[in-house]
Amino acid sequence: MERIRCVLYDRECIECGECNLCDLDPTKICDNCKKCIGLDNSTEYRAIKIDGIIDESLDPAEYLDE
Repeated sequence: MERIRCVLYDRECIECGECNLCDLDPTKICDNCKKCIGLDNSTEYRAIKIDGIIDESLDPAEYLDE
């Protein structure tokens, strides 16, 4: 069975759950409130530039250290 790659570290996923923690409060599980990217009921325009989508089938050497 093929293992999933960790989204935070260069390793296989060990199901530690660290990727689900809130960036602003590490004791909280992320609930998609979007405060970390400034979208918490703000009227100011925000944007996130996506320069690529990392698929779990890609070799990490293809997208790391670009």
